[in-house]
Amino acid sequence: MTITEPTPAPQTSNASRDVPTRRISFEEALRDLPKHFAEDGDIIGSHLIASLSSVFPDGEDFFVRSVRHYRSQITDPDLKRQVSGFIGQEAVHGREHREFNDRLDQLGYPTKAAERFTKKGLALRERIAPPISNLASTAALEHFTATLAEIILSDERARDMIGHEEVKNLFLWHALEESEHKAVAFDVFKAVGGSERMRVWTMKLIRLGFVVGMGLQVIVSVLLDRDARRHPVKLWRSFRKLKASPFLSRETWRTLKEYDAPDFHPDDRDTDELVARWRAELFGDEGTLNDKLAARAA
Repeated sequence: MTITEPTPAPQTSNASRDVPTRRISFEEALRDLPKHFAEDGDIIGSHLIASLSSVFPDGEDFFVRSVRHYRSQITDPDLKRQVSGFIGQEAVHGREHREFNDRLDQLGYPTKAAERFTKKGLALRERIAPPISNLASTAALEHFTATLAEIILSDERARDMIGHEEVKNLFLWHALEESEHKAVAFDVFKAVGGSERMRVWTMKLIRLGFVVGMGLQVIVSVLLDRDARRHPVKLWRSFRKLKASPFLSRETWRTLKEYDAPDFHPDDRDTDELVARWRAELFGDEGTLNDKLAARAA
């Protein structure tokens, strides 16, 4: 089936949405990271976080390219401003997770191999698929990251499971910004005429592929960990803990499936209060992460 470029649609966006680019660095804070950094030395939890981080740098770069391709077609001034913020935020996310992955690689995690695999896979997709399909994938995956972000921002248990304080800070910052820009790629997709059929079916395929792919990646990562093989009891306890994780709950799966609903929009899930709370806690006058900022938010 041939996919043609869509016909642009009337462009609208949430004019109140603010997407600031924060120049931040966690490199120094993560230098003393222990190998199993998740709560109570959780083996599988540590490998799950490492596996997620390993796909972020090249995934974020793919998101930026997918949205930037249509940047010249955006005429709505609010959406143009938000696209600039989206690109800035995602660029910093990619950089910070690459540095985190470098540290994880030093600890024995296969993060750099996963980065290379992700980069090659996305490059192949971009050669084969038309730009509008890549944008549909970006919008769908942004719903994934927004869903995980909402869990981190709203569930103290989820934050505790991340463990190491600086890894928690890294993911809190990332979660805040994913919530700030969660609708930007979606709005661009709709603005340039992306169809409902493509939107929904792209998510159906990605939802299955991402879950299966990430599951396999975590299994391989754990199998390569000598400590995991040496401590089967600890590994079993880690598995039981994973099953109770809020990230793997039925509610999380239902939230991911909300994307399939007719006329769905990311703003249907109101996270404005969460965003306001964490902006104040992390980057307000007494913000806990202000010391990591190279400059105040643009």
